[in-house]
Amino acid sequence: MKNIILSLSVLAFIPAFATIVDITGVGAEKISVTVDISNPAYSKCLKKNLELSGAFKVVNDGSIKVSGTPGASVTAIGRGKSLTSVDPVSDEKSARMAARKLADQMCEAFANQKGFALDRIAFVSRKSSTVSELCAAYPDGWDIRQLTGKGKQVVGPRWKDKNTLFYTGIVNAGPQIWEFDTAANSYKMKWSFKGLATGATVSPDGKKAAIILSFQGNPELYIIDLATGRWTRMTNTPNASEGQPAWSPDGSKIVYVSDETRHPQLYILDVATKKTRRLTSKGSQNVDPDWGKDGRITYITKRGGLSQVAVLNPAEGESSAQLVTTPGSWEHPSWARDSRHVVAGRDKALFIVDTLEGGDAPSMMPLPAGNWITPAWSK
Repeated sequence: MKNIILSLSVLAFIPAFATIVDITGVGAEKISVTVDISNPAYSKCLKKNLELSGAFKVVNDGSIKVSGTPGASVTAIGRGKSLTSVDPVSDEKSARMAARKLADQMCEAFANQKGFALDRIAFVSRKSSTVSELCAAYPDGWDIRQLTGKGKQVVGPRWKDKNTLFYTGIVNAGPQIWEFDTAANSYKMKWSFKGLATGATVSPDGKKAAIILSFQGNPELYIIDLATGRWTRMTNTPNASEGQPAWSPDGSKIVYVSDETRHPQLYILDVATKKTRRLTSKGSQNVDPDWGKDGRITYITKRGGLSQVAVLNPAEGESSAQLVTTPGSWEHPSWARDSRHVVAGRDKALFIVDTLEGGDAPSMMPLPAGNWITPAWSK
């Protein structure tokens, strides 16, 4: 299990669910939009993000019309509403930022859903078996930024808050938890333990971090108080290894991976009582969980040699699981703030995946050629 936790790309088996939802891109009902903006960078970015939201389709004669001059005033009008955006535009990058802001505003004003165009996605650029770097980009794939440059290994980025990331850096003596401030463009070592240290993810209230440590033996789940640095051991499985924790929206539970049965499966821990229960049982592997704000868990599951992105309601159990991609080499799904989309890796690329039944086909982020893995969406 330790190799699974430290792996930069974890595969998983899928159980034989009764319900399989194959997202083939037939499309749910969408709001038609016409974009009449002469600034190419603004227009292209706005169209891309409106369509990524799954709520809009860009056409020649839409029910909503977007027009104006970026840097002065841009207005979206239609369906009985009017929305005006005024943001400074001085170059292509600032034009895209203004377009992303308008896309998010249109999602809330016209589609009554959260927008995610301004929410960055952190991920790892795997350059070789021993070198990987932390990167970030927007869901549209533009304005990619490499954050680290130590020429070492980086694993498992998780957002601490809007501007700060935790990640595992394998620098000198072994895995350590590092903290990167994207606003200040600075990083520091947060925790160093003997043995394994990975999976640091912050609770919804921002006061604690769930983390996997092995300084007392095999890899176990711990909680660290961010203010004091005090740690509490949450699991005790001498013959198994834990990994990949994710908090419930209210912070009362943690979903994680354990190989108690010799096959990695999902378990849920009650933080107050430390009691655990097994969530998945079908299939030989279920890994990479992320707990969304609407209460659903997305994860990777595998059968027949191929993996898929799955979604389930933990209150209903494994019988509620749905597969939202076709089989492939999928890994590490992470929820967007709209509780509808996830970002996931496949074949060295990153994809925005619509989990809505009848929603859009996965859209590949137009990143430069590379090996992009383990994405994490800020929320």
